[in-house]
Amino acid sequence: MNPDILYEDQDIIVCVKPAGIATQSSRIGTPDMVSILKNHIYRNSEKKSEPYLSVIHRLDQPVEGLLVFAKNQPAAAKLNRQLTQYGFGKYYRAMLSGTPSPKEDRLCDYLVKDGRTNSSHICTQDTPGAKKAVLHYQVLESRPPYSLVGVTLETGRHHQIRVQMAHLGCPIVGDKKYGDASQVQTADTLQLYACRLTFRHPYTGRPMDFHLDRLSSL
Repeated sequence: MNPDILYEDQDIIVCVKPAGIATQSSRIGTPDMVSILKNHIYRNSEKKSEPYLSVIHRLDQPVEGLLVFAKNQPAAAKLNRQLTQYGFGKYYRAMLSGTPSPKEDRLCDYLVKDGRTNSSHICTQDTPGAKKAVLHYQVLESRPPYSLVGVTLETGRHHQIRVQMAHLGCPIVGDKKYGDASQVQTADTLQLYACRLTFRHPYTGRPMDFHLDRLSSL
């Protein structure tokens, strides 16, 4: 599989992860973005040794969208610092069943992950393993029974957008794990896309801003 690369230099790779491909997988023989990109780097490098590639952030396997990877340890450290402290922007578009009220809000919840079922759910702050989950959403378009929302993540928790939207009563269309089976689902694939990614280049400090034209309207 040839990766869809939007930008590459000696320090970073920005690419589009297809829906259905894991960011990184421990299953032998299962394609993931790390193995796909390492093969790409190896093929195009004069130095025939296993390439270095660091995962900076992840997307759920059903989600299509933008990812940045670091090609050396110093770049990885600087990008991770941005991710945890400042300057790293992750933006999404999603089609929901229903329309959230209010039409714009900042959600702050606590999530806990169940490794046995590979799922997460809303919990109380004092639940063992609870992690704070914060996002901002805005309704961009509404055509009942659906709405199109833009989402900005402030944290990056397991299945965060899917869980928080479902908790509002507006699950993402096509979400077989968290969607309500009684609601109309018109898509076979999860209608959630990582459509924009912003950060500063780990060496030059230059602002980097990448867009993916997906789900621009209902």
